[in-house]
Amino acid sequence: MNRRELLQLSTAAGAALLLSNSALAQASQSTDGHWHTSVERLKLRHTWTTTMSSSEYRDTLHARFTSDGVVGYGEGAPIVRYREDAATGQKALESQMAFLNAVDPWHFEKVMAELAQKMEGNFAAKAAIDIALMDWAGKRLNAPIYRMLGLDAADAPVTTFSIGIDTPEITRQKVREAEEFPVLKIKVGLKTDEATVEAVRSVTKKPLRVDANEGWTDKEEAVRKINWLESQGVEFVEQPMPAHMIEETRWVRSKVHLPILADEAAVNAHAIPGLMNAYDGINVKLDKCGGIQQSLKMINVAKALGMKTMLGCMVSTSVSVTAAAHLSPLVDYADLDGNLLIANDPFTGVKVEKGKLVLPNGPGLGLTKNS
Repeated sequence: MNRRELLQLSTAAGAALLLSNSALAQASQSTDGHWHTSVERLKLRHTWTTTMSSSEYRDTLHARFTSDGVVGYGEGAPIVRYREDAATGQKALESQMAFLNAVDPWHFEKVMAELAQKMEGNFAAKAAIDIALMDWAGKRLNAPIYRMLGLDAADAPVTTFSIGIDTPEITRQKVREAEEFPVLKIKVGLKTDEATVEAVRSVTKKPLRVDANEGWTDKEEAVRKINWLESQGVEFVEQPMPAHMIEETRWVRSKVHLPILADEAAVNAHAIPGLMNAYDGINVKLDKCGGIQQSLKMINVAKALGMKTMLGCMVSTSVSVTAAAHLSPLVDYADLDGNLLIANDPFTGVKVEKGKLVLPNGPGLGLTKNS
């Protein structure tokens, strides 16, 4: 199977929503829609630090689509790594309002394809639109998104809980607070890596997964650290080296036993074939690739290539995290805890019980507003 065939497969599978004839007949007519966008500031429970940034709050972009008396909600969390921010994303969407307000929301794949041509970059903004359309469609059809995709909610995996880079004392505190989660994800990529992991290990023996966020630039150092992490009960390492260092990562992979997953290097479905032999799997994020439809394409391409798949998220509300969770029955791993890191979530959606993702049964995303 060549690259073109892989991408054709991903497009077909990504668009395959299971809509009945009666549902399609019901959906054939829609009144004019209206969009509203806003930037929302999220307050973090702890200062969030990775190799990329450190902050006490995050701004995310929200989109609301109303048509036929039904409201669809969407959210995108801009990724600093890709030079995106919420205000710029909102401005980009506002410039496309004449187009967006005139679209047929049932043609959501066509809508997103045309938006991609009209609006360069701004993938978090595109994700907000895509998610809102899918939420709206699910509500109109009175079906959860995972059911529209033919998925079984019981197949949703366990999610990790992420521990950001901090002092050993606060790291231990965070680990204790995450007692209900059977697997933890630890942020590394600095000179303090060993101290961070040792602090975690001083209070728990749980399996760990590690994310270096491109933090190791020397391949020999990467090998040493990964081999040491293996001795600490780590299951896999995410993005150990900068995304552009594919050949170096391929060399590192040949020298270690732990699986290596791509995050920053896996930006869309087109990039995945080029990651073969350097990575064992990919981390798919709706904010990174532009929403649910693009995420489906990435998952299908990776699976066709025999790679592991993981769904991740940014710090965001239950809108974005729940959207990703609806795809989680498809993947091997999940890191969907971004809504658990904030103190002012306006919605309740996906829940976590003893680490396992519990998908909402309501139509669309299945969100309920918090009072």
